[in-house]
Amino acid sequence: MTFQVKKRGKLTYYYEGDDPVLSNMVVETLPDGDLRICFSGLTGGYSASGILKLDDVTFMEPEIEIPLVFKCWEMWLQEAGICQSIADVDFVEIHAFGCQPKAPNPLVDPAGFIKEQERLREAYARAYRKFFKEQCPDNGVPARFTVHVVDVPDKAASYEFYGTALYQRALHDS
Repeated sequence: MTFQVKKRGKLTYYYEGDDPVLSNMVVETLPDGDLRICFSGLTGGYSASGILKLDDVTFMEPEIEIPLVFKCWEMWLQEAGICQSIADVDFVEIHAFGCQPKAPNPLVDPAGFIKEQERLREAYARAYRKFFKEQCPDNGVPARFTVHVVDVPDKAASYEFYGTALYQRALHDS
């Protein structure tokens, strides 16, 4: 994938195609030279797997979805020439949109549906915790804002999220 790039003042837009709907990533250059990076929303289902060409994405599995989205964002950072590792940016916030489980049907199996909701909540917390601990051990953890919705456009996933991060030049310039 090759980004189209549009610069306007202190903002740089990275997007795909000639007639984009939204940008994949928007980077704001701050007065001190640091970069505020807004990553577009992705799910780990079809959105990120299509970009990364991975075929092992399963249905609503946070342990796979979360690292897959961060890997996609890392590729975008590399392609934009900002940095080589997702650990080089400090996430300020993650906005998450969690949808209801795809199965079991809450009308047919209400207890099973509640159990699946609990599994997903615990699995997402575990996946986030593991990702930041293993991939960004020197960084702090971002603030998280979660909104529960009925569904997201990607029917294979239970979640969509976007993030804002800061690339602090002083931490990386030698």
